[in-house]
Amino acid sequence: MAALALTGAYTALVTPFLTDGSEVDWAAFERHVAAQLQGGISGLVPCGTTGETPTLSHAEQHEVIQRCVRLVKGRVPVIAGTGTNDTKATIGASRAALEAGADAVMIVMPYYNKPSQEGLVRHVELVAKAVSCPVILYNIPGRTAVELSVESTLRILDSSPNVIAIKDATGNIAYCQELLRRAEERVTVLSGDDPLTLALMSLGARGVISVTSNLYPRQVGAVVADILDGRWNEALRKHRALLPVHRGLFLEPNPQPVKAALALRGLMSPAVRPPLVEASSDCVEKLRAVIQAYEAS
Repeated sequence: MAALALTGAYTALVTPFLTDGSEVDWAAFERHVAAQLQGGISGLVPCGTTGETPTLSHAEQHEVIQRCVRLVKGRVPVIAGTGTNDTKATIGASRAALEAGADAVMIVMPYYNKPSQEGLVRHVELVAKAVSCPVILYNIPGRTAVELSVESTLRILDSSPNVIAIKDATGNIAYCQELLRRAEERVTVLSGDDPLTLALMSLGARGVISVTSNLYPRQVGAVVADILDGRWNEALRKHRALLPVHRGLFLEPNPQPVKAALALRGLMSPAVRPPLVEASSDCVEKLRAVIQAYEAS
């Protein structure tokens, strides 16, 4: 298993759809990936929450990952979202992602089932044992109704050496702080909340898996690069300027707003698949104002 150093800004890629949402808009997807690479992004994360994986078919998910890998041509890592609330299905999706060429997989904690900490640990251990690639954990209790504890994370690191990183979307800075204090160099933490990137990186996180970088890859990357290089005043200035954009992209359920923002630029349709709905006109107008203000600043 090749080492994978996860540092920088990674984009949680949207999956563009045709106007009626019936099919993936592959032309828009390829343009979007090209724009991300041109924007200097550190890596791409297809088929996460932002990519609407719950409403992608297995065939679509496989092709999204495969096309992403083919377009990237090894220039940046491709981390495929493969997590479900079924351990067997997650193993199958992870193996399929590797066959499609992904460099690593990211697995969300099982949602809806509400497993115990023992169940969460067992789930991760079984997946990690079944694949010969780096595994990134995704801890987002606001969507899953379960939170992987620091103690459970440490157990996983002891038993599963290919678990190398965690996307922290707990919204709880204390989790990141305590995990890094106790795990030290054994795990990489990446922020899973754009507004908290600077705060988490001040505690030792190494970057972000970002929604905002779908729209502003170079700008999000610049904040992370400034922090990593110790230019804290510059990073703070750029981070504060982006905060209204970060907030605007979560006015409604993700990825409704970010797709609307990309549509304002003519880059893709704002279409999402049910049960999501397209961003409301009120949301679109607020986004328009936020984007105009940011780009004028």
